Amino acid sequence: MLTFSARLLILLTLLISCTEPKNSYAGFDDYPTPTEQDLWLQYTPDHTEFRLWSPTAQNVRLNLYAQGDGGSPTAMHDMEPTEQGVWSKRVSGDLKGTYYTFQIQIDQQWLEETPGIYAQAVGVNGERAMVVDLPTTNPTGWNTDQGPTLAYPNEAIIYELHVRDLSIHPESGIIHKGKFLGLTESGTKGPKEVVTGLDHIKEMGVTHVHLLPSFDHYSINETKLDSAQFNWGYDPKNYNVPEGSYATDPYRAEVRIKEFKQMVKTLHENGIGVILDVVYNHTGVTENSNFNLEVPGYYYRFREDGSYSDAAACGNETASDRAMMRKFMLESVAYWAREYHLDGFRFDLMGIHDITTMNEIASTLKAINPNILIYGEGWTAGDSPLPLDQRGIKVNIPKMPQITAFSDDLRDGLKGSVFEDESTGFVSGAQNTEASIQFGVVGCIQHPEIDYKQVNYSKEPWTLEPWQSINYVSCHDNHTLYDKLKISRKDASEAEIIAMDKLAMAIVMTSQGVAFLHAGGELLRTKHGEHNSYNLPDSINQLDWEKKWKHADVVAYYKQLIAMRKAHPAFYMNSAEDVRKHLSFNQIANGFISFQLSDHANGDSWEHIKVIYNAQKASASYPLNGEWSVYLEGDTFYDFDARKVRGNIAVPPQSMMVLYQQ
Repeated sequence: MLTFSARLLILLTLLISCTEPKNSYAGFDDYPTPTEQDLWLQYTPDHTEFRLWSPTAQNVRLNLYAQGDGGSPTAMHDMEPTEQGVWSKRVSGDLKGTYYTFQIQIDQQWLEETPGIYAQAVGVNGERAMVVDLPTTNPTGWNTDQGPTLAYPNEAIIYELHVRDLSIHPESGIIHKGKFLGLTESGTKGPKEVVTGLDHIKEMGVTHVHLLPSFDHYSINETKLDSAQFNWGYDPKNYNVPEGSYATDPYRAEVRIKEFKQMVKTLHENGIGVILDVVYNHTGVTENSNFNLEVPGYYYRFREDGSYSDAAACGNETASDRAMMRKFMLESVAYWAREYHLDGFRFDLMGIHDITTMNEIASTLKAINPNILIYGEGWTAGDSPLPLDQRGIKVNIPKMPQITAFSDDLRDGLKGSVFEDESTGFVSGAQNTEASIQFGVVGCIQHPEIDYKQVNYSKEPWTLEPWQSINYVSCHDNHTLYDKLKISRKDASEAEIIAMDKLAMAIVMTSQGVAFLHAGGELLRTKHGEHNSYNLPDSINQLDWEKKWKHADVVAYYKQLIAMRKAHPAFYMNSAEDVRKHLSFNQIANGFISFQLSDHANGDSWEHIKVIYNAQKASASYPLNGEWSVYLEGDTFYDFDARKVRGNIAVPPQSMMVLYQQ
């Protein structure tokens, strides 16, 4: 029979084993995964609750600071282990405005300090988190703020923009150059009094602005903003905090939050939704990333030899299929959607994420905002341990029924491969590209009139519905459309390059998927031939507002294309069945495609619409049945007093023609 002291020792041992973290596991799958635990900071004026999941830590320390950089801790607290690897510490008093870090001890070694992966506010360069009272960061009227409504994603017309590019040009007329607030200024004028900035975006008629990564990233040193620095931002540091270099004061953690919200609210007031480009597929650094400073290794995938897998081609890839990474992603996008009223998310290298996680993200976001857009790159940059049938790649879009992906089929079909400078496409004179264009026109669905064997990349349909395809010809990656055409068609005149450019955008705007354009494309944006401008100077990346008056005809053409698309729902039917029923191709030849949208497609006011793409250098004769009204011929839009035509008509070279019957 055990003595009283022996029984007491056993009891104490059991109690300790229930609270002390287990520091040794056979593998990541054995880690406790408290997916229902709230790991976000809990602030009240009376106390603040700090939590952190770190099942392999021996000890966790909470450091409090008076400011976001410099100085020693004003207080240090040992956090207490609780259930399932979660550490907790409640600190009494009003800590609003106090900065803090966590520090984890593993194998008797203290790792570097980290703001924690759930940080909502950070000081300069994102090194320390701050206790924030989020309601105090809301602009006036925030409670009633809301973005545009959409019945289906392909009602959106997306304008992909880098925050800095819009306003940084010396003659942009914008005061807050390179800042979130630059997108809130109205009445700004550039050279020869052209409208710039927010008013220009509104004038173009787009429905949504897609912002390149605007969360806190590594590349820009926020203490040296007077020096020349540029980066696209695909190197994540703090996922749940706006980027400090776009704020007027990166040292005060609340400022970037307030200004991001003000930007969103202003865009909403102008009828424009806000989409955030998110990069959950990799981190900007590896060994000392915030993920690794909390739970070393867990959040990443590894090769069989133990090295970091790198499907992102950036040094690492995250493991969305692991329970706590999936939890983080789900809660992070939900936080942005609720706290910042975002209208959409674009997932960088979505193919690195698993299908289950992407579907859960879609369901979570749609429950918050039914109008929200969810789309991404349906590919990886390299191989991954994640099996192909589990990846969020283009071919698996049918397994992700609420998600949209970019159509590289149409992109390269229009202008040639982005990986081969000399490659050409339909608008620039390539042969046998018609099937790829047709495929893009129908939104990459199953359609009986398409020869899939002739499509450049996809040999079978990859969408269930047309709105699951993003139709585009250029984006921030690779050459601008204008540069690509100049490089691949050195023999072409400037007038021919401009005609090709217009035709490419005309095809995007009359295709059934989601219409997407690269900011500045309407200005014939150039990056002076640079293929990858992710860290190049403003002189390469900025929107040059002088080009708006120099290419006023192109700006007007883009603007009228957008207006035509918005006015005619036949161009954005919401079901594959409707597309098959109402869209039929007529004449297909090298450099020539025509199709008809029939019977008031999608409730359109026009009964029949005929769309003709002529990429040939000469005008083409086209036979009509019956009398038609001309809406677009060459560069001329006939909004009123449309001329009537019948019999054989001449379709101008390198252009789109649109005709209709009432």
